Amino acid sequence: MQFSNGFFIQFIRLAGPFWHSENKSAIRSLALALFMLTVMQIGIAVVITVWSADLFNALEQRSMSGLFTQIGLIVLIFAANIAVTTAHFKVKRRLQLDWRSWLTHHLISKWMTDGRHYLVTHIQGTHDNPDGRIAEDIRIATESAIELSHSLIYCSLVLISFTKILWTLSGTVTLNLWFIEIPIHGHLVWLAIIYAACASALGWWLGRPYTLATDARQTVEANFRFGLVTARENSLAIALVHGEANEQSRFVILFKDIVHAWQRQTLAWSHLFMLTSGYSVLSMAFPILVSAPRYILGSIPLGALMQSAQAFQQMAGALSWPVDNMARVAEWRASVERVLGLSNGLERLEQEIALHDPHRIHLKKTEQAVLRFSDLCIIRLDGVVCVHSINAEIKPGERVLITGNAFTGSKLFKAIVGLWPWGEGVIELPQDPVFFMPPRPYLPTGTLKAAICYPSTHGEYTDSALAEALKLVDLEELQEQLDHIDNWAGALSREQQQRLGVVRLLLQQPKWILLQESMDSLDSSCEMKMLRLIAQKLPDAAILTITNEPMAEGFHQRRIVL
Repeated sequence: MQFSNGFFIQFIRLAGPFWHSENKSAIRSLALALFMLTVMQIGIAVVITVWSADLFNALEQRSMSGLFTQIGLIVLIFAANIAVTTAHFKVKRRLQLDWRSWLTHHLISKWMTDGRHYLVTHIQGTHDNPDGRIAEDIRIATESAIELSHSLIYCSLVLISFTKILWTLSGTVTLNLWFIEIPIHGHLVWLAIIYAACASALGWWLGRPYTLATDARQTVEANFRFGLVTARENSLAIALVHGEANEQSRFVILFKDIVHAWQRQTLAWSHLFMLTSGYSVLSMAFPILVSAPRYILGSIPLGALMQSAQAFQQMAGALSWPVDNMARVAEWRASVERVLGLSNGLERLEQEIALHDPHRIHLKKTEQAVLRFSDLCIIRLDGVVCVHSINAEIKPGERVLITGNAFTGSKLFKAIVGLWPWGEGVIELPQDPVFFMPPRPYLPTGTLKAAICYPSTHGEYTDSALAEALKLVDLEELQEQLDHIDNWAGALSREQQQRLGVVRLLLQQPKWILLQESMDSLDSSCEMKMLRLIAQKLPDAAILTITNEPMAEGFHQRRIVL
């Protein structure tokens, strides 16, 4: 596993603003408290090694008074350790939650703004499955960052504290090489360094495949979840065409990818597991075996032997941080890279939108009550021109039929509302907002009243206004369900949903309306009835319509052919 400077720079850019945010005083206080509690944990660990030496010395001397003294001390150490550990746990969890909350809100605000969530899907980059990146990868990235930082600081402090203890306990041993005697000071320190270095080098070598395996698994897990969510959201459409067998086959393929990624990760993890499990056993026995000859020869008491073993374990454990955290670091990096993929994609999108590129459609507000296209050209993402040289002007109260290519017409509507910048020319927009009614309106889960009024709050419209609008579009039967909670996108038929789209339009009373095949599930007479209803209730509104209904041509005053 390798880290490039670019990765750390990007991570600092992503995480750094949290430490300088509005709550920086509270955040830094929590971080300082976490550090001080970590120092106290180290202090307790040092005290325990001293207590252990005194205990074994008392046992070796068969001193009853010394034993009772150590019993009293361990009670105090026990209480102090519980208090410090509990406080440390609470502070760490609070800091993890605060960081996750900030980064989640920060990324959501960039993603769910001005259609960025839609536009970002059309640019290149590794930013697929944004739901998984925001919900899961941010959690891992923030929680693991604090866990790893704490453990690294803890190990560094352990190394500083116990190196001095182990050096003192090691004394000096003489290495006899035939005619030369070499005195070695602090031999246990050097053995701990060599021991941990060998294990770390082996761990890095065995753990290199784990990062790629972890990243691959997280990607295929996200793809599988996304496939299930998509099927749930389109369950009615799947049922109507009996597409269950196709969906099952697709799920099987997606899950096979998970199986392969799991097996790959298991293989990489097993190599690490063999190393760490053997390493943990050897760490318990090795320091005692190394120091045992000095105890047997009478050079050190039993207490010093046990204290040396504990200090060796602490120091070797601190030096083995890379081995012990190989899997966690790999998982953390994979999640950070996925969060960075989405964040970088959104930043790149913002930069593209901010540039006054001549090969982008430019939207500008005008004081005039007019919607004007000037030398408008719309292109596809692959560079193919859909339509060019559109010059038209639409005034309030006009009804304009968009004919020709419906695919190009949808791109035109998206360009008007700022969701298709690919092309050239200028679109001048009136000050009043434009109401875009797609083939199926978005009906969020909740009460029917809130779903109809979306994105406005249902408090803006009275029940009588809702009832009147429902009656006008022949949905009186839904009046009793206004306060019911359901997944309305699945509970209602497509025709009912499109009629509710008209209800939403009548309630909001926009002055500029884009209808993109928004009543194609209705029969000819019903669609014409809805169009006449809109014109009657909103006589001053400009209406641009894309429809396959032949009778609609007589309703509109003119048409634009794409």
